[in-house]
Amino acid sequence: MKSMVDIDIVLDEDYIDPKVTIQTKEKNKQVENIIYAVENASDNDFPTVPAYKDNFLEFLSQRDIIRVCIQGRKVVIETESGSYIAKKTLSGLEEILNPERFFRISQSEIVNLYKVKGFDLSVAGTVGVEFDNGTRSWVARSRVKLIKARLCK
Repeated sequence: MKSMVDIDIVLDEDYIDPKVTIQTKEKNKQVENIIYAVENASDNDFPTVPAYKDNFLEFLSQRDIIRVCIQGRKVVIETESGSYIAKKTLSGLEEILNPERFFRISQSEIVNLYKVKGFDLSVAGTVGVEFDNGTRSWVARSRVKLIKARLCK
């Protein structure tokens, strides 16, 4: 693996905001670092998310969140470093999460599209979701049309 990154800049009047495309063989730590650097360099209007782990309050970066779901009666935020409990409701978190990155797939779950490995469209009428960490979930039937439209834009 090369330590240097090839960078091409294309000036195009059709783009108002910059668009970054990463072309690579596989998603690895170097790619994650590039995404992290680009996000930090851009104006980030999306706040960190307060969450608790063992009665310790932490502020989670939105880029670290894999998904937010309801387990029992608690709102759980899953990250690669573990699970956290949010004091906000799922709807309250949906309001502060970046809408370009996060999508509500059911009444009880919001996913980070940047942490999705792939979508299984093989079962008629439903969509399976596999995350980078191996976790799996399902899109609610009522949201299938919306997620397909989002993925195809």
